[in-house]
Amino acid sequence: MKRVLILLLALCAATAAFAQGGAKTPVELRFTVWTGNEAHLQMLNGIAAKYTAAHPGVTVKFDTIPYDDYPQKLVLQLAGSNPPDAGWISEANAPAFVAAGNLADLTAAAAPYDLKDFSASATELWRKGSAIYGLPFSTSPLVVIYNKKLLAAAGAKTPSELEAKGQWTWEAFADLARTVKAKTGVYGFQTMDGSGYSDNLWATLVPMIRAYGGEVWNGKGVSTLDRPEAVKAVTLLHAMIYKDKSVVPPGEQADFFAGNAAMTVSQISRVSKLVGADFQWGLAKLPKGPAGDAQVIGQAAIVAFKASKNAALAADFAAFMTSKENVAVMTRFFPPARVSVLESESFTKGNPNIPPEAMASVVGAALKVGKILPNHPNFSEIDLAARACFDRLWRPDADVKSVMAAAARAVTPLLK
Repeated sequence: MKRVLILLLALCAATAAFAQGGAKTPVELRFTVWTGNEAHLQMLNGIAAKYTAAHPGVTVKFDTIPYDDYPQKLVLQLAGSNPPDAGWISEANAPAFVAAGNLADLTAAAAPYDLKDFSASATELWRKGSAIYGLPFSTSPLVVIYNKKLLAAAGAKTPSELEAKGQWTWEAFADLARTVKAKTGVYGFQTMDGSGYSDNLWATLVPMIRAYGGEVWNGKGVSTLDRPEAVKAVTLLHAMIYKDKSVVPPGEQADFFAGNAAMTVSQISRVSKLVGADFQWGLAKLPKGPAGDAQVIGQAAIVAFKASKNAALAADFAAFMTSKENVAVMTRFFPPARVSVLESESFTKGNPNIPPEAMASVVGAALKVGKILPNHPNFSEIDLAARACFDRLWRPDADVKSVMAAAARAVTPLLK
């Protein structure tokens, strides 16, 4: 009886310690991210410090994996002997990780706060039945960031000025890039992070294709890359690169953030790279096309991995990271999925580098009408197959129509 009482007391003590956030033995939660940006990591470590202060014995380590290697390396780590505990997953890879059963159900961990604060559309990718496998922390539209100094030197209007007049179209975008190159000798456009021909292929092509009324694939499991709308959009981009020579071409380094291009398409998290820049810059929504306004959104969620040796603690930390208070902190770089934060001053005034009016009129406005980038359980295979075809597009004599047809043929079987 004495031994039983001792065991019961020990169990009660352990339960009380867990409820109070303590850990009997030291625990390090390894959290994977694809950012190496010091400002991002400083913010994340600040949020983690609040958690560890309330959970004695727990530490958090943010482990950076480069974006282009992220899905593959993460899969390998999850299959290994020391899997990560929690991390980021992008919209492109959400269906694959959910279908593979790699993610822990966060419904119970997130129960203390109102999940209804996340709109249904924001969590759609991360739900399966009644379970929720990811809590979005970033729902960020693609935007045009432009160099006011270079545009002024070219005697050209800014994208914001053209947008105010209802003249901000992809044709106007091409004209602006062409003018900058002709008048200044500097490139008019650099693709997202300079990797629009590889890692950020879809962030480069999808905005133009959708604005022209096209799509990458339809709901019937057929790629529509070969349709006239998609071909026309990509033909415009090809002409900008090889006829106008106004776009930084594949293989050449000319960084927008160093002042070597007049415009880029990116997300507001990249604006931190402009701190200390020797030129003034501005933000504009993506241009319209023949099909009208086609804003494009990238999304990322915080997840806990089922393979984690600290699964319950990892789920608890994932829920903590996406609480209303911490999402408000992250609005400095990542537009929120929480409706209450999106409608507050935490959003419009959260990024010290972007004026509140731009956060509302550009970022907020794009979020209201934007559509998430393509995603699919076979996205990694689709991406590889499409890139193999598009590699033939990045040359001056490319037959755009035939390349697009080949890409459609390569992608369609992977959609089944």
